[in-house]
Amino acid sequence: MVTVVVTGPFQENAYIVAKGEGQPCVLIDPGDEADRIAARIEALRLTPEIILNTHGHLDHIGAVPALRARYKIPFAIHPDDRFLLENVEEQAAMFGLSGYEDPVVDRDLVPGETVEAAGLRFEVVHTPGHSPGHVAFLVDGAAFGGDCLFQGSIGRSDLPGSDPAALRRTLHEVFLSWPDATRVYPGHGPATTIGRERRSNPFLTGAFPW
Repeated sequence: MVTVVVTGPFQENAYIVAKGEGQPCVLIDPGDEADRIAARIEALRLTPEIILNTHGHLDHIGAVPALRARYKIPFAIHPDDRFLLENVEEQAAMFGLSGYEDPVVDRDLVPGETVEAAGLRFEVVHTPGHSPGHVAFLVDGAAFGGDCLFQGSIGRSDLPGSDPAALRRTLHEVFLSWPDATRVYPGHGPATTIGRERRSNPFLTGAFPW
């Protein structure tokens, strides 16, 4: 069961993943509006076990401190994105925002490891480019891909720590290595599949050179 809560001024997708209602769950990229996310968790009678983040950008970590404290659960992210978690309030000010808190990291994610939580197995795949420590999570034929691949588009590669060449490699060597049926849950916008993007995404087909 994948539940999405679209949060904050950046319309970021926060995901709640569980086997079903009344079960343990995993939170992926809780970006903002912690109370809204919690209300959805509680409406579904779920019990959070861990917060997993694809990366550390402001719009993906805003609700982490409040949810970590509320449910007393660990927060995990790739160590190469820890620098993005420092001075979050200063980053927010660049967008005219405020009220953000630096998250505390409890666990480093290691590419190739499998995180077992809520009765599910999340394979951690390093997918750098949008940020140096960006990862995707593979579980049961689906991928939580963060801000690498969107329906009809791709993530930005002009931010501090971004690398266009690395993002290109990630998309072609990692994402396109997955079966066409792989369902991709992105950080923004609707879900898609690898097959759909392989056939029609202009950044992948070569129709839009970059």
